[in-house]
Amino acid sequence: MLRVLAVDDEEHALSELAYLLRQDSRVEQVLTASDGVAALQDMVAMIGAGDRLDCVFLDIRMPGLDGLDLARLIGAFPVPPKLVFVTAHDDRAVQAFELEAVDYLLKPLRPDRLAEAVRRLELATYGSATDAGTEDVIPVELSGRTSFIPQHAVSYAEASGDYVRLHTAEGTHLVRMSLAALERRWGPLGFIRVHRSTLVSTRHVTEMRFEEGRALLRVGDTTLQVSRRHTRHVREQLVRQTRPHAPPPDLLPPRPAP
Repeated sequence: MLRVLAVDDEEHALSELAYLLRQDSRVEQVLTASDGVAALQDMVAMIGAGDRLDCVFLDIRMPGLDGLDLARLIGAFPVPPKLVFVTAHDDRAVQAFELEAVDYLLKPLRPDRLAEAVRRLELATYGSATDAGTEDVIPVELSGRTSFIPQHAVSYAEASGDYVRLHTAEGTHLVRMSLAALERRWGPLGFIRVHRSTLVSTRHVTEMRFEEGRALLRVGDTTLQVSRRHTRHVREQLVRQTRPHAPPPDLLPPRPAP
């Protein structure tokens, strides 16, 4: 079960958030703080006492230490809790996800939407969720507009400097995020590392073959190379997904010549 801290400078909003979280059977404990400084002090005290904290539900616009600045400080903790932003403003979604937020909720809160956030949090924390159909999205900003790319639409992702390029059937999208952060976030959802710069959705893989001792994946109309380091893990993951008892012939490595 989850132990969470809710942070909001508006008393009514904080009370409502804490009440709704306490109604969720997956949440063990809800602590509250009325500003960023108090929240930071509480978290430092918990770390010092060896107490566990799984997530911080965090308002963004607060006087003094705002939510984004607090999130950056939390990210420097040895074992940082997960982040869920809860705000009345929809213009900070990209910044929030750059900070590896699990979710971004808009006020006024809807109980069903908060429950979905808890499912995503459970998935990110334990690698499984009560609802296996939990969907995740990544916000992409272009020309002043924010679009939300669903995880299921992404066939593979490539590292591009400080960014990641998401490939979908409709085109590509550049987001400011590390490939390692995306792997932590989408690994439990069927994305596997096939190369140091490439992450692939197993649901979009249609073929794995070997040429001259190197493994290749067919993803849509694209052929991607699997590094030798990742080949065994990739093959095992694909076999486990497609056929639990015996691997299909085209996923087996070529037999050595007699």
